[in-house]
Parts: sequence; structure tokens; C-alpha cells
Amino acid sequence: MALNNPAFSRDAAFSSRGGIAVANQVSTQKLNDMYNRESAPDSGDVMTVEDTIAKTAGAFALLLVGAAIGWIADMPLLWIGAGLVGFVLALVNIFKKQPSGALVLAYSAVEGVFVGGISRFYETQFNGVVTQAVIATLVVVGVTLALFASGKIRASKKATKVFLIAMVGYMVFALVNMVMMLTGATDDAFGLRSAEIPFIGLPFGAVLGVLVVIMAAYSLVLDFDFIQRGAANGAPRAFGWKGTFGIMVTVVWLYLEMLRFFAILRD
Repeated sequence: MALNNPAFSRDAAFSSRGGIAVANQVSTQKLNDMYNRESAPDSGDVMTVEDTIAKTAGAFALLLVGAAIGWIADMPLLWIGAGLVGFVLALVNIFKKQPSGALVLAYSAVEGVFVGGISRFYETQFNGVVTQAVIATLVVVGVTLALFASGKIRASKKATKVFLIAMVGYMVFALVNMVMMLTGATDDAFGLRSAEIPFIGLPFGAVLGVLVVIMAAYSLVLDFDFIQRGAANGAPRAFGWKGTFGIMVTVVWLYLEMLRFFAILRD
């Protein structure tokens, strides 16, 4: 499904036709045998929202442990290396057909080291910015979850198309900005995101930051939607790890954008 969050794009288990697609390939005799059993099929092998929440809680616990290590160690080589390893693990989790709990947890731990290290770096430059970013991230996640749970916001095909176009545009901008910073085309710490570059009377970095936060919030809506549909369609339990991975990627992305947003404002 091209319109879905990348963490789920390869998973037939989240299609609207149902989670256990192989059921269509089971013979009539086998189906009769299943229905004639004295006990119902084991529901423990089916994905549930509650089980996915438990998996996500465990992943966040590892993220926090990793963040503590990255913060205390305060070694640039450590957290930069962790960021690179986390990027590789993210790609593996995205393109791996069968979800792996071990890989998702490994990503969470390594990414935690990166988050902790870069947070310490920002904090030394802009005192108090980490607290601002953490609170803002929690608020966005909480509000998005509450609105989704109440049914006030839902993922739609049209909105998702706009989201994907915006994501491609943002990725191109981020790549160009990084190249300009590495080649010395701009000497500002934030490159083209600099607070000194005006846009409709406001700092361009701040305007872009607001738009990216909105994108990250919609990405969370996609994550929640896929988890809900996966559970409703009876996806295999292992796909709960895919849901966990999607949320971890989005929340980390949201926090880093918040961190940069407040740093630009402080700058």
C-alpha cells in the first residue's frame, strides 16, 4: 500500500481484506476441522492493541535507558555512531517482511543513545531546551492520541497523499541543507533553517518547524490507524512489533524536530 506509513508498507496483514490472508488458501476440510474443535483457536497468536501497547512500553523503556547512557557519557563519537547504527537498523526493520522484536528493541536502545547524546549537545548550547522539547513532544503525542481515540481525526487517502508529497519535499530540503552545511556554502549552525532567514515576516526555521511538527503528528495518526486496523483484521501477533516500530520512529523524529525548533527560536 503506497499510501501507508513506510513501517507498514510491505505488510499484507494490515490490508482492509483481513490480517490472516493465508486463510483463503486453507482447504475446506481444514476449515471444517477448525470449526469442529472442542476449543476455540488460540487468540494469543493474534495482534491486539493491548499487546502492542505493552511492546511499545518496553521499547520506550529501552529508549530511555539508552538516552541516559548517551547523556551521561557525553561522547560525540558514541552518539554519532549510535545514530548511524540506528539508521541502518531502521532500514532493516522497514524492509524486513517478518517483524522482529529483537531488531525493534535493538533499534530503540541504540536510538536512545543517539537521542541522549544529541540532547546533551543541544542543552550545552541552549540551556533548558531539552525540557521544552520533551514537554512539547509529550503534549503533541497526548493530544494526537486523544483526538484519534475520540474519532475526531482519522487517516484519509487524500490527507495521506498530501503527507507523502510533503515528506518527499522535506527530505529533499533536508538533503540540500546538509550538503550546503558540509560544503561550507552556509556557515550557520542550522543552515537554511537559520532564524535569520525571513519568511512571510517570520524566521524560516520556525515556520518550517511548525509544518514538520504537523507532519509528524499526522504520521502518528497513521501509526495509530494501522495498529487499530491490524488488530481488527486479526493480523498475526508478531505484527505488533511493526506497530511499535512505527510509533518509535515517529516519536523520535518528533522529539528531534522539537529540539531543533526550540533551539532555532532560542538562537
